[in-house]
Amino acid sequence: IDDLAEVDYSLNSLPAVFQPFIDLDLKGMVFPAGNYSGCPYMAAPFAIPDQSDSMLYLAFSEYFFQTSSFAYYTAGAFNMTIAEEVKSGNSLVFSLIFFLQTCNYFNINTEIFGSIIPEVAKYSVTPYPVMLKLMATEVPVISLEQDSFTVEIQGFMEVLAVLPDSTTQLLFTMNIAANSSISLNIFDQKLMGSLCLNRLQFSLAHSNVGFFEVSLLENILSYIIQTEVIPSANGK
Repeated sequence: IDDLAEVDYSLNSLPAVFQPFIDLDLKGMVFPAGNYSGCPYMAAPFAIPDQSDSMLYLAFSEYFFQTSSFAYYTAGAFNMTIAEEVKSGNSLVFSLIFFLQTCNYFNINTEIFGSIIPEVAKYSVTPYPVMLKLMATEVPVISLEQDSFTVEIQGFMEVLAVLPDSTTQLLFTMNIAANSSISLNIFDQKLMGSLCLNRLQFSLAHSNVGFFEVSLLENILSYIIQTEVIPSANGK
């Protein structure tokens, strides 16, 4: 697939040949590149609805997406660092991409955070650039629904001030729970997806600036994602 993941699409059984069609049962297991090992998920059998108005029908089970999520999580694809000069990490889960684009929306520094969180302004009088470190703490859960699928991700975010000598100072750490959905539809013979953020929740895990309510920061980020990031992503 890419540098992080490979897919095993070998046959699970011999091809089933019928008069009107041929049925191929492929494995469809995704695993970290170079690390073909056991998977914590069991593939449930499923069948493609009987239809005959197209030459080819291709179906992906929830197992394919679950193993994809596990493979990329194991490969560290959901970990990223966001700073004014450093952007690292490969994320396939839209919730983390939201954060990256949101931080590009502002030139974030301690002054920006201080206007939202007074404790940061008291702790850091001199404006410093801010670095964000995001990490998924669990394998993202992907669930298939009719005409859509949802992605549930749990993680945390470290917010650090970047000092003039290039060292960093931890300001606070927050737990993150995000749920997004992608509605699928066919337009102009192409499969299109429409992104939606269902839920974004923060909770304060640790703070060097003192306790503060995260609701204002949560509301602001949710607003930016809903009005700027998602429309931009859906327009591509």
